[in-house]
Amino acid sequence: MELTQEQKAIIASEGNIRINAVAGSGKTTTIIEYARTRPKKSKILYLAFNKSVKLEAAKKFDKLGLTNVRVETAHSLAYKYTVIRFNYKVRVAGYRATELVDILKMRQLGERHAEYILANHILRFAAYYCNSDALKLEELDYLTTVSDAKAKSFARANYPFLLKYTAEFLRMMNSREIEVTHDYYLKKFQLLTPKMKYDYILFDEGQDASPAMLDVFFNQDATKVIVGDRHQQIYGWRFAVNSLEKADYQTFNLSTSFRFDENVAKLAMSVLKYKSHLSTSAFDSAQSDKVQKQEQVVIIGAGQFREIKSRAILARTNLGLLLKAIEYVTETKNVKKIYFEGNINSYTYAEDGTSLYDVLNLHNGQRGRIRDRLIQRMKDMKELEQFIEKTGDPQLGMMVEIVEQYGDRIPGILAKIKSLHVENEKREEAEMIFSTVHRCKGLEYDQIELVNDFIKEDNIIKQKTDPKKKEVMDVPKLTEEINLLYVAATRAKVKIIVDKETLPKEFDVTENIGPKAIDDSSLSPSTPHLSPSTPLSLTNSPYHALPEDIEDDDEEFERELERRDNDRFMEKKVGYSYGRYGRSGKYEDLRQELEMMHGRPAAKRKMPEDLVEAARKTNKNAFAPWTEQLEVELKQKYESGKSIAEIAAEMGRSKWAIEARLEKMNLKKAS
Repeated sequence: MELTQEQKAIIASEGNIRINAVAGSGKTTTIIEYARTRPKKSKILYLAFNKSVKLEAAKKFDKLGLTNVRVETAHSLAYKYTVIRFNYKVRVAGYRATELVDILKMRQLGERHAEYILANHILRFAAYYCNSDALKLEELDYLTTVSDAKAKSFARANYPFLLKYTAEFLRMMNSREIEVTHDYYLKKFQLLTPKMKYDYILFDEGQDASPAMLDVFFNQDATKVIVGDRHQQIYGWRFAVNSLEKADYQTFNLSTSFRFDENVAKLAMSVLKYKSHLSTSAFDSAQSDKVQKQEQVVIIGAGQFREIKSRAILARTNLGLLLKAIEYVTETKNVKKIYFEGNINSYTYAEDGTSLYDVLNLHNGQRGRIRDRLIQRMKDMKELEQFIEKTGDPQLGMMVEIVEQYGDRIPGILAKIKSLHVENEKREEAEMIFSTVHRCKGLEYDQIELVNDFIKEDNIIKQKTDPKKKEVMDVPKLTEEINLLYVAATRAKVKIIVDKETLPKEFDVTENIGPKAIDDSSLSPSTPHLSPSTPLSLTNSPYHALPEDIEDDDEEFERELERRDNDRFMEKKVGYSYGRYGRSGKYEDLRQELEMMHGRPAAKRKMPEDLVEAARKTNKNAFAPWTEQLEVELKQKYESGKSIAEIAAEMGRSKWAIEARLEKMNLKKAS
């Protein structure tokens, strides 16, 4: 392909350089060409952002015969340098607050649930330290990372305990008393001050690097190339820093995007101008304007209009995305296939594994159904909300909002969404793809629709000018919010559907960017619009309509449950785990969905015999109890390097059942 003048300048450069590359500007092509033109005997390390990017880049380097290039992620590099060397065992799914309370033998601190609130802060403090470039924990002030006022007040009042227990948690991982987290072995890598024998190190997506990895990178003797887009830095909540601004190297730009046209480019530039509102004084404003003029890259849209094949709905938050998905599946006529980027079940679980169903059961007072230890300890929803305020847990807060808005309709809604969801290999068949911005970073779609949960220009201006606002503007947080909108907009190749209020004031609606009028003809006349307050009944449910003549007795209900299990749900879900609770958790969630749609609770039932018999025709041990001996056998097979498929065949169970048990044994991260 013909390279641009900007690309040619980068390839011809010498010494350490930084590359500011706008979305869709061909940075991977540029990096590969840069590597290809280095001396053939030189040793080159390419650091990718994640595993999928690593695998894709490795294929491209191999295709060109560049055997002198080693492709790694920061974690895969650290893993080989530390985990293998020190014989660490890795806690793949991380630790939960309830587990940490037991591990550290934490005593009650006075107020109710204080030890669990503190455990949440300990996990975050440990993550903050592990991602930092600090040598000692005491060098850091954890309070600077807590934005919620009540959460900060709790952390400040208990700081001596927080510091003590965090240090103990880190010590136990280091001494191999407990398994290490991914964050920890990356920190260990940094503390060892490694010197890697490479002539060139190419650091991709540098804007999202942690200070720990950046410290390793800067301390190498190799020629260093760091590339990224400082406006795509959206992982501040994971303590990432914009390394492009910290790299004092000769700067090059890749300003032409081959992904989208000039209209999308102008929208992206207009969104970035929001940052000019973030100055808080005349001096700051002058400095901000100066920096903007010095560092602003003009984005050129060179993409061509093309046929729209892929469509996606993008949201800033999980809550916004789930609410939009609910609206879509209930109001769109004849929708058959949808897809969620990442694991669909991850949208209904908090980061520590708490299920949306657990929150719903607490809301309904059905304590016997709650499986999560932490939620079991809550007296009611009010107490859970107080817990969220003191931990600042946004995922758990999101679940409470959904439960309060949709209540008992949630199981039916999720059943509908999951029944339409296609597997990864059929992603391209989906009529609509759903994703948060964080999950679709690096991806692109022909058409996108932005959910109305992104930051608005009016919001920023109001925060700056409102005399009633006493607190200082949180500039880093607002900057990241602007970046989220910028990243979302630049996923589009052809068309962007967006509300006028989300568009910048200076941007005029174009033929391919703007709001979409509601088309009533797209709604099925047989599918009534359901507001959050609409009760779910047999006559108005758009989910899985029950026979009108169904009898109100356990025998008939059981037959209906079995029919649905075999005919609709269980065809592809035998042994499938909805989360970290394995087979029993999966069936309990499914049974609850069916019961809620039926309009009445039912006593707990055993797995239908017909279903078990049908499953065992394929897998002879399907639904058989897991004994301690079987778990030991499973662990040995898994740690010996056998694939999931091989283990499943040997143990007479489905692949999904094996994965579910591995997750429950904390040997494999929930997928």
